[in-house]
Amino acid sequence: MAHTPLTELTQEQLAELAKDVREQYAALKAKGLKLDLTRGKPSTEQLDFANELLELPGKDNYTDSAGTDVRNYGGAIGIPDIRNLWAEVLGVDPSLVIAGDASSLNIMFDLVSYSYMFGNNDSPRPWKDEEKLKWICPVPGYDRHFAITELFGFEMLSVPMGERGPDMDAVEELAKDPQVKGMWTVPTFSNPTGTVFSRETIERLAKMETGAPDFRIVWDNAYAVHTLTDEFPENPNVLEIAAAAGNPNRFWYMSSTSKITHAGSGVAFFASSAENLAWYKKIAGVRGIGPNKVNQLAHARYFHDAEGVRAVMRKHAGSLAPKFEAVDRALDERLGGYDIATWTQPEGGYFVSLDVPEGTATRVWELAKEAGINLTQAGSPFPLHDDPQDRTLRLAPSMPPLDEVAEAMDGVALCVLLAAIEQREA
Repeated sequence: MAHTPLTELTQEQLAELAKDVREQYAALKAKGLKLDLTRGKPSTEQLDFANELLELPGKDNYTDSAGTDVRNYGGAIGIPDIRNLWAEVLGVDPSLVIAGDASSLNIMFDLVSYSYMFGNNDSPRPWKDEEKLKWICPVPGYDRHFAITELFGFEMLSVPMGERGPDMDAVEELAKDPQVKGMWTVPTFSNPTGTVFSRETIERLAKMETGAPDFRIVWDNAYAVHTLTDEFPENPNVLEIAAAAGNPNRFWYMSSTSKITHAGSGVAFFASSAENLAWYKKIAGVRGIGPNKVNQLAHARYFHDAEGVRAVMRKHAGSLAPKFEAVDRALDERLGGYDIATWTQPEGGYFVSLDVPEGTATRVWELAKEAGINLTQAGSPFPLHDDPQDRTLRLAPSMPPLDEVAEAMDGVALCVLLAAIEQREA
């Protein structure tokens, strides 16, 4: 819907609009809503798609393709059935894939903590013994990534995310510093912008010079198959690209089924160079005796093959796409033409990134909360929860029913407009 830009309104027009918006906001608060758009959790409908898993791997059939009884200890790298299947999904060599338990975030934490305590296979010393530790963080980005490097005391260096990935000129310059040990990435349908890294960006990441010999890129491909359309994104084999560039150990590649089957009880995957995997297994083998192989076999039999994964994800797209359309529609109807907000229109993933007038994101979050609409707190997509421009909000429409998404987003858009009016009046 086309409105007159807020900056072009006369004082009388602004006052009239402000009166109308405040009346609508009062009515919104009077509804006593309890709506939640805070985190990208699958909906009940999405979780139901995988209920067949609860009956798998099947009675009296607990042997994987290698003849191993999956109910017993061992098998630290996971069973071949699921490793081969997921390697096909990602387009990587199955010998370079480890299948673990539910959360890839756990493996990411382990990789950083192992490097911190002991150093990784390219480290001259444990990271804890370095004078200072730094980490590159594309923003807006994933708050749980930033929480890991915050916990270990890294100085987090923000670089802006663009339409083809992070600002590579900035990344390449920062990576020259030997105190910079790594970088967070979500390369496909990034959290929260929905950005898909271009081939050029990937190649520059693979070949760039780094000051630290043990520099690592966490390639968290959490949304590798999470399309909102009928098209699946390309997943370039970054392990091959890095090896060809002379940096075979550069990428720690993550993936999981957490938002494909049952979140919290899926399978996580770690793919990397043979040398990186050998280093990881040496320490992880002390930490534990092996993953839940019964669950891995159940997943392998549920999916059957890579096309089976894509078939499941088409069901998810059918559930999610209308909710993302509802977000876009509500924002456009309420805010279109006022020139006070921009938002992403992703083709996959779980989030929409909303930019509001600089200095008002926290106020929008407060207004929404007062109206019974919970959003991820302003600043969350930035290291230390500090958005220097106070303008970005992450929207997660996946979990609530469609009607609640539409109602919540209409309310959020109203709060954006009210915060912008308050700023103009000040």
